[in-house]
Amino acid sequence: MKTINWKNAIIAGAMGTLIFDLLGLLIMGTWWDIPALLGAKTGLGLAYGVIGHYSNGVLLAILFAGIAPSLWGPKWFRPLLFVSAETVALVWLFMLPLLGAGVAGLDMSPTMPVITMVRHLGYALPLILFIQYDFKVLS
Repeated sequence: MKTINWKNAIIAGAMGTLIFDLLGLLIMGTWWDIPALLGAKTGLGLAYGVIGHYSNGVLLAILFAGIAPSLWGPKWFRPLLFVSAETVALVWLFMLPLLGAGVAGLDMSPTMPVITMVRHLGYALPLILFIQYDFKVLS
């Protein structure tokens, strides 16, 4: 049995969050939109938002590292499956409605589901590259 490579999981999570933010800048034209929103909604400011945002990215990478061997499909596909499921369950059906944006953010924009999915798929790239594990193909 293998254990989580914590260093790689932390690096992958931080890098994935940076890619997520860069895609946000490219698509939305704003830098740190999510940290700013977190800081504003909590009343704790941008610094808290940045720490919370990047901590969340690292924690999701650690979670992925722990469950990756149990997921379905080839190694390159498992991070994409994980972030797609996470985006639908935690972002579209929980976070965005909680923030008043409606399911999948549709009350903000009809393109919001695509934007959030693209950003999260970008987050998955370092997970593909940095998180190593042994796996068996489930049939």
